[in-house]
Amino acid sequence: MGKVSGVFLLVGLCLGAIVAMLLVPPSRSDTTVVADAASGAVAMTVESEQAEPSVVSEPSKPPEPGKPSTELDPKTLAELVPDGQVSVVVYDRVAKKNTISLKAERSYTSASLVKLLIALETLQAGGSPGTVQRMLSVSDDGIASRLWSDHGGPGIVTRWATRIGLSDTRPPEDPGRWGDTRITAADIAKIYRYVLDQASAGTRTTIMRALSGATESGSDGIRQYFGIPDAVGTLPWSIKQGWACCRGVRILHSSGVVGDRHIVVVLTSQPTSTTYASGGKRVTEVVKALVPALEPGG
Repeated sequence: MGKVSGVFLLVGLCLGAIVAMLLVPPSRSDTTVVADAASGAVAMTVESEQAEPSVVSEPSKPPEPGKPSTELDPKTLAELVPDGQVSVVVYDRVAKKNTISLKAERSYTSASLVKLLIALETLQAGGSPGTVQRMLSVSDDGIASRLWSDHGGPGIVTRWATRIGLSDTRPPEDPGRWGDTRITAADIAKIYRYVLDQASAGTRTTIMRALSGATESGSDGIRQYFGIPDAVGTLPWSIKQGWACCRGVRILHSSGVVGDRHIVVVLTSQPTSTTYASGGKRVTEVVKALVPALEPGG
């Protein structure tokens, strides 16, 4: 029995060894390859997560500057001048087109905006740049009347309307009343385009220096920072304003260049019961509604 037991013990030990060999897998020669593959899978997952935000962020980019303003409801702008009339043009010098236009062909009396044409005529005739600059920057009516008389009065309007292509600009019925020249917002925008893009360098410098140096009060004491200056904040501006009363209406116009890119024209005709101060605030509110289109890059 002792021998038999010994044999069974030996056989058992051998069988155990064989089973152990079968249960323990041998070392795999491709372990490194599998690890690299797993590592690669993790790497692809990480790359995918990093790329995702750039795709998601596309819709979150702010709208292109100017887009909201081009969708302005004309009724909204008109309501800012109750019981009056308003016309608006915003011309983008980069896009070379009007980006905002409201009743751009409506006719108004020019008030002092005609001084832009008087300035062009005077400088072409060799007149004093300093005199022209004062006429524009402080809106000096005395200088304007003298230059109007010296250079042909209504002929100034007809000559420059033909040269620039101002289809709806007409000289005043009374030859001595230069402020009664008939204008439109579309034509005033064309005058600025001519000054900026076609006039001689000397003429352009003289006029734009005067407009960028416009004083807060005109020579008649009327505050002329309504409209563009009061509305555009820190954006640089060059302006020619116009105001007149009281031949049935009160006229308040704001026109000029904002930054280097946008020409802005806002013409209004308001009731005579409106003061210059309150009427000017209405013009300012109109320009404020345009400001998103005037921001840099707009």
